[in-house]
Amino acid sequence: MIGYYRSDVMKNVVTNVIPYSIAEEIGIEVNDILLSVNGEKVTDIIDYRFLTADEELVLEMEKSSGEIWEYEIEKDYGEELGLEFGGGIMDKAKRCSNKCMFCFIDQNPKGMRETLYFKDDDSRLSFLQGNFVTLTNMKDEDIDRIIRYRISPINISVHTTNPELRVKMLGNRFAGQVFDRMKRLAEAGIEMHCQIVLIPEVNNRDELKRTINDLYSLHPSVANIAVVPIGITKFREGLVKVKTFDKELAREELEMVIELQEKFMKEIGDPFIRMSDEFYIVSGIDVPEEDFYKGYEQIEDGVGMIRCFREAINYGVQNLRKDISGTFTIATGKLAFNEVFNGAKKIMGANENIRIDVFEIINHFYGESITVTGLLTGKDIISQLKGRIKSEYLIMSSNMFRKGYELAPADYIMLDDVRVEDIEEELGVKVLVVDHTGEDLIDIINDVCQEEK
Repeated sequence: MIGYYRSDVMKNVVTNVIPYSIAEEIGIEVNDILLSVNGEKVTDIIDYRFLTADEELVLEMEKSSGEIWEYEIEKDYGEELGLEFGGGIMDKAKRCSNKCMFCFIDQNPKGMRETLYFKDDDSRLSFLQGNFVTLTNMKDEDIDRIIRYRISPINISVHTTNPELRVKMLGNRFAGQVFDRMKRLAEAGIEMHCQIVLIPEVNNRDELKRTINDLYSLHPSVANIAVVPIGITKFREGLVKVKTFDKELAREELEMVIELQEKFMKEIGDPFIRMSDEFYIVSGIDVPEEDFYKGYEQIEDGVGMIRCFREAINYGVQNLRKDISGTFTIATGKLAFNEVFNGAKKIMGANENIRIDVFEIINHFYGESITVTGLLTGKDIISQLKGRIKSEYLIMSSNMFRKGYELAPADYIMLDDVRVEDIEEELGVKVLVVDHTGEDLIDIINDVCQEEK
């Protein structure tokens, strides 16, 4: 280690040193500042991940005293150093410059917490956290860096490959370049996962088929496509008028896509494009079997949640203890109500001493057209369940809660800032937060129930 003095850089601050890690062993401390790795400046987490993968490193760190120390490290290739930095990316997230006609954030009411109005469009968050990016605010050098550092996979919000239509949909004159940029990334072997927000009479039917076929031409670099319907809240004043999917439109779209899926299955052994559960529920068509969803890799887009929940209940109910009793209430959105109700019936059928009441919560906060469980608010749950709960526990899905960067890791907060403890106090019931797939539901019931005397 070599010590000298400098204090003109105040970023890349270490916020945590993992116990028993290389960083702890050599004496790096919280509040130290990372300046460079092997002589190269570290501007963000992507630089850090790429530069610290090597076996031999020289880290330049500024201590809290202002002294600069160099740490020489020998390690296995790819071995983590054990450092964590504030904000995750060691930099400010890039703000979205689009004005998308389907943007949900633009449909939020006033007065919510500030972080709910921030729209990111940052490829680093796509790589690290799975966020979707549009590629509209990227320069050629940003594409170069993705290729150089092998930042993969990247999640891309495509919506359409028609340049003129994409400019219109995203409200950005640079939006039409997406397919050319994706071709560049594909040629470099970067894996891409794509998302399409579908709007009736805008990018559906023939436009959707065009987009699917264009993206299929980049397979296997484009690994898959998830299609979700536009969601419309009651706060769309001043925004472009759009339609939503009714039963007939949803069925038409599904039938067209099923034909393409059958073609792709013959050619590559994979459906390639998958529609979110909402299309199946609205159209009245049952969701596909479990192997269709390939490990549920698109479940965060609402693709396969119903099938995953169904399979979790079918498998988990075999492990339900027969010597226990308990009472539960489940709060769910309109879209998933029937599936959750049927799941509860299976559990009660396996143990008659378990009682589960399932309540469908109407989304008055955003409007009744928003039917997914993940967009319910605490105030709606409290107002609609007040005086109706006759159980020991209230079960709530984890996707009802958002973990903001301003919150402690253990904090759960809903979209309207209502916390678990607020719901418990208002309703006089203990809240159990379960995985939105239902995978841990039976285990939690087994854990909290009392043995039957």
